Amino acid sequence: MSDLTTPAAYTLEDFRGSRKRMRTEHLVRAVLFLAALLSIVISVLIVASLVGEAWTFVSQVEAASLWSDGWFPRRGIYDIKTLLTGTLIVTVIAMAVAMPLGLGAAIYLSEYAPAGVRKLLKPVLEILAGIPSVVLGFFALTFLSPVIVQRLSSEATQFNIAAAGIGVGILTIPLVASISEDAMRSVPAALREASYGLGARKITTTIRVVIPAAVSGLVAAFIVAVSRAIGETMVVFIAAGATGGSLFSTDPFKPGQTMTAAIASQAAGTDQVRGAGLTFQSLFFVALLLFAITLVLNVLAGRFVQRVRQAY
Repeated sequence: MSDLTTPAAYTLEDFRGSRKRMRTEHLVRAVLFLAALLSIVISVLIVASLVGEAWTFVSQVEAASLWSDGWFPRRGIYDIKTLLTGTLIVTVIAMAVAMPLGLGAAIYLSEYAPAGVRKLLKPVLEILAGIPSVVLGFFALTFLSPVIVQRLSSEATQFNIAAAGIGVGILTIPLVASISEDAMRSVPAALREASYGLGARKITTTIRVVIPAAVSGLVAAFIVAVSRAIGETMVVFIAAGATGGSLFSTDPFKPGQTMTAAIASQAAGTDQVRGAGLTFQSLFFVALLLFAITLVLNVLAGRFVQRVRQAY
């Protein structure tokens, strides 16, 4: 009978792996850390530049010029409510177009479309997201405005906020449809089967089971779409008119100004913003206001989604 030899005891070095592999892992970790750190530094620098120039504007501008009859920064008139109202009107019109169409497309793709039809329609729908916004801007100006908006109101001008809002809505449809469809397809099939087992029809199951179960994703789609509509520039810049400024108006059939279009219009065609002394700084103030609005929307949406999210 042969003697059984006792294996040598393992040490910590035996489990560390090769030094070459460890050096590679440390290098990859360092590169990824630097990439993450660089993105944070860039974000901080952007916000710092916005805050610095915006503070210069706020500290030197006359309070009366911030609440007047229009936005004409080259004349020293900085009516904020003109930009906020124009942005709100464009966003409301865009959501009135994008949410029903996008949600309807998402419901069909998720609940009704056969697999072959879904594979064909979803890429076609997402092609809209690849169309340059400048093209949609000219489409809104040359088609939506004369064919749709001006037929709705005889007083509508060639450049108007309504056409810009519809164009932004068309641009946002793929975003709403894609996020909403992903949210509804993530709902477990067992919930649908249980609803069918109780005798519910497909439309009842979709409305009473699938949509409530996917509400967190649908809210996320809505907030992302609102942020996209608020931040859209070229469609509004081209179709809404009022590139040199705008009087305060709540009429969607007239030219108007949004926050993004105001920034683009003042800096268009030159590397120097010319006009009154604070014209350049006013653009940073508007940009900081736009950043704050988007940040608040995302924070509120995040809290709401965490409150209603259901884990399956």
